Amino acid sequence: MFAQQVVNAVMLGSVYAMVAVALTLSIGVLNFLNFSIPGLFMIGGMTVWSLAHAGAPLPLAMIGALAIAAAASLVVERFTWRWMRASSPFVPLVSSMAFLLLFEHLAVAYWGSDMRVMPVELGSENWRFAGLVIGIPQLVGLIASTALIAALSLLLKHTRFGRALRTIAEDSDTAMMLGVNINRVVAAVFVVSGLFAAFAGVLFALSYRQVHPFMGEAVGLKAISAMIVGGMGNIWGSIAGGFIIGLSEVFAIRYFGADFVDIAVFGLLLFILFVRPTGLFRGMQTARAGI
Repeated sequence: MFAQQVVNAVMLGSVYAMVAVALTLSIGVLNFLNFSIPGLFMIGGMTVWSLAHAGAPLPLAMIGALAIAAAASLVVERFTWRWMRASSPFVPLVSSMAFLLLFEHLAVAYWGSDMRVMPVELGSENWRFAGLVIGIPQLVGLIASTALIAALSLLLKHTRFGRALRTIAEDSDTAMMLGVNINRVVAAVFVVSGLFAAFAGVLFALSYRQVHPFMGEAVGLKAISAMIVGGMGNIWGSIAGGFIIGLSEVFAIRYFGADFVDIAVFGLLLFILFVRPTGLFRGMQTARAGI
């Protein structure tokens, strides 16, 4: 059924959108692509599985996963940006990529490389409406992700923290002269982006009930695609890009089979780059004022 496929695509797209927003915060404010974000996505998913498997209540498992991801994100901030911001722009990027590999192989060493299945019964509950089957975790995740992204957008536009971020995005030296505590604000950016990525990982684990140490790689690539399709540096563009990538993936599976998923997703990415290199919405140059 066409409508069911649209529902599935929207649910999947909400996960891609949250990771794309995390990436957008990094590149929009700090002007570098934080490759550790897929690793933080994996930490969220694997940690909620581990805590739930150990018998922790689901809310406690989710809070624990987010707390661990936030702490890991602060470690990344210290060693990729604070200590290396005066170096070549490529150094933080490579350092963040090293953290992605570190997180993945630490997970392999601790949990093993096998696929793990979520023991939480919530993952098997569905809601049926007008002939459509909607997973309760997917629905809760869609509502939560939409609310969080809307709250983040309001935070960035209407608070002192948001003004500080926009100032740093435009010129960090000017921000420092204006009295902005750059280290504190940037650390907050890393934590917020890490929490978004980890929460997406938690939602993915609850919705699809499977986790493994390399789960962040494929999602990260598609989130990057979503960010580029929507317009780099634009939060709402990243959200639209996430849903577009979700639609292309689900319909590729429906009509051509799973082997054509990457062809559809990355073919769409290339097409958008050829037709509109700045993305469907505002690109980096115009988005920083309203990140």
